[in-house]
Amino acid sequence: MSVTVEVPSLGESVTEGYVAEWKKKEGDYIAEDEVLVELETDKITITVPSPVSGTITALKADIDDAVAVGEVIAEIEPGEAPEGAGEAEETVEAEAETAEKAAEPVETHEGLSPAVARLVEEHNLDPSDIEGSGPDGRILKGDVLAHVEGGKAKKKPADAGVEVRRAPQVETQQTEERVKMSRLRQTIAKRLVSAQQDAAMLTTFQEADMSGVMELRKKYKQKFLDKYDVKLGFMSFFVKAAIEALKAYPAVNAEIDGNEIVYKNYYNIGVAVGGGEKGLVVPVIKNADQLSFAEVELTINELVGKVKSNSLTMEDLQGGTFSITNGGIYGSMLSTPILNPPQSGILGMHNIVERPVAVDGEVVIRPVMYLALSYDHRIIDGREAVSFLVRLKECIENPERILLEI
Repeated sequence: MSVTVEVPSLGESVTEGYVAEWKKKEGDYIAEDEVLVELETDKITITVPSPVSGTITALKADIDDAVAVGEVIAEIEPGEAPEGAGEAEETVEAEAETAEKAAEPVETHEGLSPAVARLVEEHNLDPSDIEGSGPDGRILKGDVLAHVEGGKAKKKPADAGVEVRRAPQVETQQTEERVKMSRLRQTIAKRLVSAQQDAAMLTTFQEADMSGVMELRKKYKQKFLDKYDVKLGFMSFFVKAAIEALKAYPAVNAEIDGNEIVYKNYYNIGVAVGGGEKGLVVPVIKNADQLSFAEVELTINELVGKVKSNSLTMEDLQGGTFSITNGGIYGSMLSTPILNPPQSGILGMHNIVERPVAVDGEVVIRPVMYLALSYDHRIIDGREAVSFLVRLKECIENPERILLEI
């Protein structure tokens, strides 16, 4: 009797997903717990394993089809693997590999560039008959074309005694590729546009001297690694500093719900992580104010690992009250980050650059990071936004204040 495969729960308030990729086709044998299909929601990709070992008798949805939670999307006839199934797969793979090798371009004339060799082959020429004008007599593309046209072009009388150098003729094949946006990328696009249209978004800037944090990391990084088996990064300092600033200016940790402002008395910090082709995702460090530096770093490592392995859950992405994005890892000097609705604030970190600064009347070189706070001006005043960044700057420049919460 066939076993059905249904769309599993996709997370809180999510009722449907889309078929992103079938890992098997009808008639294939599949082992128990082997991935059958990838489903994509507006936020994450979910893999659906086979509940039994057997032969796939039906796939009931096509790529990009919308499928509801509980809907039957496949049928499997339980049973052992057909004899020779493994050998057949190996044969298909071997044939595919052979086809790929056969499709690879082969340079038919040793010592010629691919473009020249192709022309020689197309016109069935003998390279020894062609006079090369390149370095060391090397045959160039123009030499082949001139040979095909009947030898070197005769000069016009007006050009007698004058060497005319023609611009190289570049032949390229201009191609385009259209790739359908993933559901996640479409949702990100809509949310980014919505964030700018639905909020009165402004950005204010500040700079922070990173000397204190860098010296502290340098002094304790090896002991930290030995004790907690995780590196002490910059992000944990900024998460902790942001929390201290949020406590001082709670409007930055609030959100608008209809005609009400909801002040959050907890601190769930979203950390933006590049998700490759699937785009940027913002997993959340829950109750970050209750975590130690090591616990913050361990949580970040775990979330980044889930992003890379495509195993984030809806729970990992929900409940954020404030977000941090670090464009500095890509070399960004300054940016205006976009709000992550319904949150009212997002902090942008940037790269650290040595800059001349005035200290006690003298010019010194210090490692400086520019900071940006984008905020919803509907509930956060400019004074609060600037004061928030100043408070955060104080914590970063004097990291002991984070530990003492002063």
